[in-house]
Amino acid sequence: MKNRSIGTLFDKSVKGRTAVLPTQPSQSAKDMLPKGLLRQNAPRLPEVSELDVVRHFTNNSHKNFSIDGNLYPLGSCTMKYNPKVNESIAALPGFSSTHPLIPQLKGGEAYTQGSLQAVYEVEEVLCEINGMKAFTMQPMSGANGEFTGVMLIAAYHRDKGNKKTKIIVPDAAHGTNPASAMMAGYEVINLPSKDGMVDPEALEAALTDDVAALMMTCPNTLGIFENHLPSIVEKLRKIDALLYYDGANLNAIMGKMRVGDVGFDVVHLNLHKTMATPHGGGGPGSGAVGVSEKLVPYLPVARVVKNEDGSFALSYDFPKSIGYIAPFLGNFSVYLKAFAYIKRLGKEGIPRAAEFAVLNANYLRKSMESFLTVPFDRICMHEFVSSPPEGIRALDIAKALLENGIHAPTIYFPLIVNECLMFEPTETENKDTLDELIELMHEFVEKGKKDPEYLTKMPLTTPVRRLDETMAARNMILTQQEKVK
Repeated sequence: MKNRSIGTLFDKSVKGRTAVLPTQPSQSAKDMLPKGLLRQNAPRLPEVSELDVVRHFTNNSHKNFSIDGNLYPLGSCTMKYNPKVNESIAALPGFSSTHPLIPQLKGGEAYTQGSLQAVYEVEEVLCEINGMKAFTMQPMSGANGEFTGVMLIAAYHRDKGNKKTKIIVPDAAHGTNPASAMMAGYEVINLPSKDGMVDPEALEAALTDDVAALMMTCPNTLGIFENHLPSIVEKLRKIDALLYYDGANLNAIMGKMRVGDVGFDVVHLNLHKTMATPHGGGGPGSGAVGVSEKLVPYLPVARVVKNEDGSFALSYDFPKSIGYIAPFLGNFSVYLKAFAYIKRLGKEGIPRAAEFAVLNANYLRKSMESFLTVPFDRICMHEFVSSPPEGIRALDIAKALLENGIHAPTIYFPLIVNECLMFEPTETENKDTLDELIELMHEFVEKGKKDPEYLTKMPLTTPVRRLDETMAARNMILTQQEKVK
């Protein structure tokens, strides 16, 4: 039988076939629309039945890896389960049916008190969790939040008259760190690691009067907690350099350590990771940014404030603000879901989630260290890095996992680990699922040792097998006419 699940709806189109026969309108389009808006030709749409449409999109959805259907041990991305109650709360008509411009219209605040209160309270609770003085919910992704954080650092130094031109970024940092710094006009200084952490001696040598900040992930991308933090903070304070916290790995310490209390001046949070809201292609994201007291004057506008009578309003009276970072107040529904997650877990549940994330990562690490190389073989936080035995590529392991219904972990990052496999199971996976991953990984390694060609043939049954990624990126086929043979 011909595989009709391949291709687009246009491939299934049959002239004259329709899904629904709508009733004829009382007026024709010519009567209802200005002449300039009328089509000259009929729209080019596929002609298919309702059943064709349902089967097409259902079959396509089955080809997709998602956290609802698959284990996602995606290191440095915190792919955890998204509770469905959060979706229901964000979809309440009082939230979902409100136009985002209403609060900014004259008198519009009176109609959006509930939404404004939600913004105000989610900022408050994030301040409490992170030990920060204030938050902004405007940034619409982690990278957008990073850029916002660096812009706040730049505004602080500019206001003080500091001549700062450099930002230090460790060699194990996320790639968006140097990108954000460069976009804000800074020269990036790469800092080598020592024993998997920031090297205090190398930092000392790099710290000159023109350094504006150090961008850190703690725990870092190797899954290691930076235990030199007190001395790092002390060194930065001597030259009035700020400390930036990349919140991508907050899942390991939320509720256990408040980053503001240990000396970080600015933090961005990936609410679409840490606080269990949809991630990546299922987004959109939210990169909320928190600041210490000295950076509060520079936060983006508008900010939600609470009046003396208990009502909420938008305030633009912040003359040192960096201005708007994103339209409206950011991705409102995303941080509503994050707020629901935080309220549901509460003071006891937030640190408990971090504990289980760390426990799961260490269970994987100890269970797989007999057949994988773990370069930093010590108690890790929420993720750890490893390498397969010599002769086996990380890419081939990743493809074999896809063949077996498990999404691949992050591979080849950070670059300082050869053939890197980064595992992050998160707290929402149970032991049975982790044991399945361990068993498969052991099987792949053993088969790869005996038959080096075995893994290179994977995957066998996925809709797309092996691509020449370079060719695919340089010669993308974006039209229906140019079909892949």
